Amino acid sequence: MATNAHLAAKLLRDASGFFRNVGEQNPPLQQQMEDNAQVYDQVAELVESDPNGELPAQEEGAASSEQAQ
Repeated sequence: MATNAHLAAKLLRDASGFFRNVGEQNPPLQQQMEDNAQVYDQVAELVESDPNGELPAQEEGAASSEQAQ
């Protein structure tokens, strides 16, 4: 039986494929779409390998500067 984590990972990988398809069809966006796809793949891996894991704490200033980009 599939778990919620397996379903979440599948949805993340499907989204990753979507981003890659968009990038293939729109070369000016290809690098951005590939970056997005890689993030979704990484999160899918985290969900599968450690569904209850926690992300490492970030310093408040670091999180704010990443969101601004």
